[in-house]
Amino acid sequence: MIHVPRKRFGQHFLKDKNVIERMIAVLNPKPEEHLIEIGPGQGALTIPVLNKTHQLEVIEFDRDLVVALQQYNKKFRNLLVHSADVLHFDFAAIKHDERLLRIFGNLPYNISTPLIFHLLNAASIIADMLLMVQKEVAERLAAKVNTKQYGRLSVMVQYHCDVELLFDVAADAFYPAPQVCSSVIRLLPHRDDRYLVKDYSFFKALVQAAFGQRRKTLRNSLKHLIDDESWMRIQLSSDVRPENLTVKDFIELCHRLLDKK
Repeated sequence: MIHVPRKRFGQHFLKDKNVIERMIAVLNPKPEEHLIEIGPGQGALTIPVLNKTHQLEVIEFDRDLVVALQQYNKKFRNLLVHSADVLHFDFAAIKHDERLLRIFGNLPYNISTPLIFHLLNAASIIADMLLMVQKEVAERLAAKVNTKQYGRLSVMVQYHCDVELLFDVAADAFYPAPQVCSSVIRLLPHRDDRYLVKDYSFFKALVQAAFGQRRKTLRNSLKHLIDDESWMRIQLSSDVRPENLTVKDFIELCHRLLDKK
């Protein structure tokens, strides 16, 4: 398949065979699973997965690549190509049985963060996600409390999923080579109620407001949500900053505020 990479789609095609083999080994696809690839591009991961499973769904936005990918059906027959913008794709619409979705792919750098937030909306029907993203994004996803990388993305993703940093991928593994390194991560959605909040919309707003001005203390950044009297009752230090609170702390803070309403 010959295709000129398009900057507007953030296309960097994976070409390193060792990286491809390593990703397939980690994914460990099985024929009975419901597998979905995001951004198959020129099929670097698609073909090895089809060789193991003989069935796969892919989501591709570039119409030229869609046409080329559809030709693989002549050989595999069970490759279903969705020509769509993955940021608006309805994952629930393609779940037709009891199987949870297994999602994988080399995500375009320019949409990786909003795409991950979109995937979180479907976390309840996803078994796992094996994603290649910019290394900086991967570090934020997996960041620990009290670190510079820890922020809104860390809290919201870790609210929904366990995050595993698997391995880094050098820029020369792609064509064209990006100016940054990449990392492969696995997101495993929680299957229990340890991270449930009473009002998810309020929780999102709380976390967003907390990290909106992360140089400020939490008391200052949340002053439109928490008055001084309520702050005293919450019993948090006045100089605590958002990066000092764990996901569990944010959940507890959310519940305390909701109870005060």
